[in-house]
Amino acid sequence: MPRAKRGYKARRRRNRVLKEAKGFRGKRNSCFRIANESVQHARQHAYRGRKQKKRDYRKLWIVRINAAARINGTTYSRLINGLGKQNIELNRKMLAEIAINDPQGFSNLVKSAA
Repeated sequence: MPRAKRGYKARRRRNRVLKEAKGFRGKRNSCFRIANESVQHARQHAYRGRKQKKRDYRKLWIVRINAAARINGTTYSRLINGLGKQNIELNRKMLAEIAINDPQGFSNLVKSAA
């Protein structure tokens, strides 16, 4: 009686991993064992990167808002505090967009927050 080799299911799983490892260098894209490890690490980096991206964008928006606020004679923290007191609910992404694309509108916001 021949040995059981797991057949279709195992081959499908291996092929799925190898397909995901496409573009990796060396044995990482052709040898299942090494490719599997590389793919698992790549998934960990991707998961962490999705969280990191959110932090990076928020940092960028804050830097842009602060730069525009200083041009208008205030600081980031004073601006955010003033907007909160005036119940102007604009998120940092929108504030950064306004600061870049509509400097006049941003200076009006700064005046209303002061």
